[in-house]
Parts: sequence; C-alpha cells; structure tokens
Amino acid sequence: MRGVARWIQARAGSLPPAGRHRPPGAGEPQDEAARLAALRALADGIGTTLDEGTTCAELTRAAVRLAGGAAAVVRRGERGTSGYEAAAGSTDALPDARWAAAAAREAGPPEAGGPPRPWTGRPPGAPGHTVLCVALTSGTDRYGVLVAARRGRPFTRTEAERLALLAERAASHIRHARSHELVDRTAGDLQRALLAEPGRPHPNLHVAIRYLPSGSSRVLVGGDWCGTVRLHFGRTLLVVGDVMGHGLEAAVDMSAYRSALRYIASADLPPHRVLRQLDDIAATEGGRRPATCLLARADPGRGRLTLSSAGHLPPLLIDQDGRAALLGVPVGPPLGTGFGGYESTTHELAPGQTLVLFTDGLVERRGEDIDGSLARLAALRFTPGDGVDHILDTILARLDARHAEDDVAVLAARPHPRHGHLPPEEDAEPTAR
Repeated sequence: MRGVARWIQARAGSLPPAGRHRPPGAGEPQDEAARLAALRALADGIGTTLDEGTTCAELTRAAVRLAGGAAAVVRRGERGTSGYEAAAGSTDALPDARWAAAAAREAGPPEAGGPPRPWTGRPPGAPGHTVLCVALTSGTDRYGVLVAARRGRPFTRTEAERLALLAERAASHIRHARSHELVDRTAGDLQRALLAEPGRPHPNLHVAIRYLPSGSSRVLVGGDWCGTVRLHFGRTLLVVGDVMGHGLEAAVDMSAYRSALRYIASADLPPHRVLRQLDDIAATEGGRRPATCLLARADPGRGRLTLSSAGHLPPLLIDQDGRAALLGVPVGPPLGTGFGGYESTTHELAPGQTLVLFTDGLVERRGEDIDGSLARLAALRFTPGDGVDHILDTILARLDARHAEDDVAVLAARPHPRHGHLPPEEDAEPTAR
C-alpha cells in the first residue's frame, strides 16, 4: 500500500477526495477491518485460472462490485490494442472504445517500483460521465488498460487506489497466463513438428498414426510419440513411447529419446538391445525424464513380429475376422532408470492382421483398473477388410479418446502383400492426423 500512497501524494490534485456518498449498489464498509477484508476478497477472486480472458473478466466484475458503474478491459497484444473485452456492469456508461484506447496510451508506464498511475477524465459527448483508466502493467510489461466508468460523482482517490491494486493483481496473473501460453504453444509446435515426420516404413507395410492432445484445454502437450524406422531386408521398426509429465520439458525429452532411438536402431539391433542402449544413454544424461517405450520389429516377408517393452502397455493384434487380442510381451523397467533387463519375444504377423500400438491415455480412465481398461480395448470387434485408418478412427471413437484425461498416441500397421511391382514409396508413408 505504501507505493499507492506515494502515487496519491504525487497526484493529490487530479482526483477528488474520498467521500461518504456512494453510487447505488457500491456500498463501502465503514469499519476498516471489514473494508480491508472486502478488498482482499475481491483481489482473491482475480487470477483463479491460467486463462487471460478469464482473469480480465474477474477483474472487471471486481471493479464493478467495488465502484459501481461499468468496467471493461482494452487488451494490448502483439497486434496492438483490442476493443472492449470482458465488459461488466452498466455497459452503456462506457465511453467509445477508441477514446479509451487513446486514454490508455496517455497513461504512461509506472515509475520504477511504483504502482500503475490511473488517469481520469470525462469523455466527449457524454455529459455527467466519469472515466478512470488504469494500465495493466507488471514490471516493464504492459498488457492493456482497465476502463471503469460511471455517471455522476467522479472517482475518489480511495477508489482509484483500490482499482489500481486490483489492476496490479490482474496484470501479474496475465503475465503468468501469457508465459504459460507461450510454453504450451512451443511444446505443441515441437510435438506437431516431430509427429509430422513419423518415418518411412517399407512399402510392404501399411501404417497409420493418430495423436490427440488431452481433452483438457489447459493441460500442456506432453511426451507421447509414435514413429517408424526403416530397417534392412524389408523390415520396419514400429515405435510408441510416453515420457513422464507434460509441457515443454517432456516434449524436449521426447525429441531426445526419439533421435537417440533412430540412431541406435540404424545398426539393425534386436529390439531389446535397442532399448538397452537407449536406457544406458538416458540414465547417463542428468535430468532426463523416464519414459515407457514399446518396440515392434515387423518383418512381413517372414510373417514375423519381434516385440520388446520398457514399462509400456502391450499391443493389440486384430485378426482377419476382426477379433482383437492383446499380445504377451516381457516388460522391462522404463527407460532412463539404468536397470536394463529387457527381453524380446516373437509372434506371427500374417497378411490381413493389424497390429495396434498405443500410449496409456487411450485406455486409462479415472477409477478404472488398468486390466479392466485393457480388457475393454480387447473386446472391440472390427469389420473384416477395414483399412488401418478406419481401424484407428473406430478405436478412438469407441473409447471416446477425444475426452481422455491424458494425451493419446496410437499406431496401426498391417502387412501389405507384395504382388507384382512394389507401390511407389510416397504411397507407403504413414498417415498422421
């Protein structure tokens, strides 16, 4: 409050003194303790989320409860200032938004260590109206202006002080919201860039990939990924992984795991040895988050599938008649622990069969045992002859994956009979959505 007091002393002539008369609906508690408690309650109601629009709405509602009249925000972003947003109260008392934007530009930045400096005036063409503008600033950053307006008596110094405090509170939360949005956008851009290049399987394998971010709009993109690595002799390594956590750090670690795996797999090692080397690398790099990973080396020419898991859920195999079953895979510890101990197992992969690899977000549901979740997936039935894209879309729809609480990455692969000439390589690339 001392900073606001300095501002009041410096601008004592610009605002009328505090008075006892209040506009209707804006009563002020006479008791000092009650007054401070009411102000604290208003401030505590600002910044309840990491959404900038919500914070602005909370600010304007608090301003109307404190001073009556109307309030709105003119936000300042990369493309300049906006019109009125988050308007509350008797909005016909608000001046023209262009006039308010000009007033916001007049309100200079606060002095070093000082609070925002409110600006008051009477808009043209609106006799009897008084407007108070407070810049939304946090440090040297400016995010817009709070515009409060009412008919009749001008705003008092006490009201200006309190509105300035609410504006400071809101600006601080807007700064956090924009930082959060930047990290979210950066993580999303990174993950989309990686998923846009899932690899190039051999033409003897049809592959489709889907990635769905969490159904919660405020959950950051995480470390789920799918991909393929082209090996010798018509074989393709299918990969699905999940780095612990969400956000930019998880996406960066996902990128590191993915790059290291491609390098190791290029030596054409068995899947369990790929996981062993990947675990060794991750364990020696401080700060790398643990990750689960499932590798499936598909060899359509020999009708063989070799699997190895680092703490990951088993894959689903759909036969030619549309029946599904989970494949048994020996499970080793997650990557990054340094424990090793990975093993491989081999299954048949016949023409017409479809292998589905997925992250836990596809099946896990709150309050449901994981065995029950996997059984629900294995109970799905499919129409014989469905393509891999249709199979993935069917799985996502039947499990309501678009409302999952975690990110979902899923990959489907089916051997492609090599009759006559091979299809062009560009037609064999996996489809990702």
